[in-house]
Amino acid sequence: MSGRVSTRLPDFPWDKLTSYAATARAHPDGIVDLSIGTPVDPTPAVAQDALCAAADSPGYPTTIGLPETRQAAIDWLSRRFGVTGLGLDGVLPVIGSKELIGSMAVHLGIGVGDLIGYPELAYPTYEVGAALAGARSLATDSLTAFGPETPKLLWLNSPSNPTGRVLPVEHLRKVVDWCRERGTILVSDECYLECAWDLQPISVLHPDVCGDSHEGILSVHSLSKRSNLAGYRCAFVAGDPVLVGELLAVRKNLGLQMPGPQQRAMVAALEDDTHVVEQHAVYAARRAKLKEALLHAGFTIDHSEASLYLWSSRGEDCWTTVAALAELGILVAPGAFYGAAGSQHVRIAFTATDERIDAAVARLAGR
Repeated sequence: MSGRVSTRLPDFPWDKLTSYAATARAHPDGIVDLSIGTPVDPTPAVAQDALCAAADSPGYPTTIGLPETRQAAIDWLSRRFGVTGLGLDGVLPVIGSKELIGSMAVHLGIGVGDLIGYPELAYPTYEVGAALAGARSLATDSLTAFGPETPKLLWLNSPSNPTGRVLPVEHLRKVVDWCRERGTILVSDECYLECAWDLQPISVLHPDVCGDSHEGILSVHSLSKRSNLAGYRCAFVAGDPVLVGELLAVRKNLGLQMPGPQQRAMVAALEDDTHVVEQHAVYAARRAKLKEALLHAGFTIDHSEASLYLWSSRGEDCWTTVAALAELGILVAPGAFYGAAGSQHVRIAFTATDERIDAAVARLAGR
């Protein structure tokens, strides 16, 4: 088969961990999987109950989503993060944030000859989305690195995956101004906004960042981490109504629709802050235990002010660290997955159960 789209894309990184996962699984006490960072705690009862109540759903959902779904997103951004000025035409529910991120460039008409920027250390799907569109891409944290060329799309990610870095309001404002001066679409991946520890993140849609307008800006949000809804595929994009409208027009033709029952679960989850506070406390305890154990085991931890990961290093090639930890039955993600600048770091999730975190702590201590 000639002209295969898959040949444009980078190798799927997680396939490279297969042999290390096998080593970790062979540990007498079993694997402690701290690699992908998938939630393991129960989906909140409020979301489960809402899903069950909406289970009778014989008709097609709409791509634009229920007004209640979009309003719940608006209210959440306002209540939790001080975002103002969003209307129903500025929110679009989507089937998980990864699908949206991977298809964003194509759906916005960006393609061959265009340039897309994303962080130097980044979630791999930004690069995948650029490659899928046939666009060029540049991984950089420096706006001057673009030289005289103007990117069509620039991705931000704060809090960052993998580093947990939180960008200050002054930096975000500078990037917004830079993009607006050049007509660059700015999209901020904010899936970890509620997973903060040492610093309080701010949304790019906050008036202190973007003023009284969302022109040229989108933000991406997910309920996978904040509400243990990874299996429900609940996310949304918000911001400039013109950009949201363009995404809607394209996605309608593709039949990209969040299922109705999931939309009801999303409303219930967004309206409830109690389960978020409780889950945050659970993660805080796991993070503290694992961080202390890593430091005692000779690791340094950089950034990690937010997100669900500890960006850790022993000052050696990341695959050497991955192999050593696999021998202890602990599986982590090599920093090289996220860019060349991560070659001496590993990303260690603290989303495992309390029992598995305790097992990792004991193994790191040589017990």
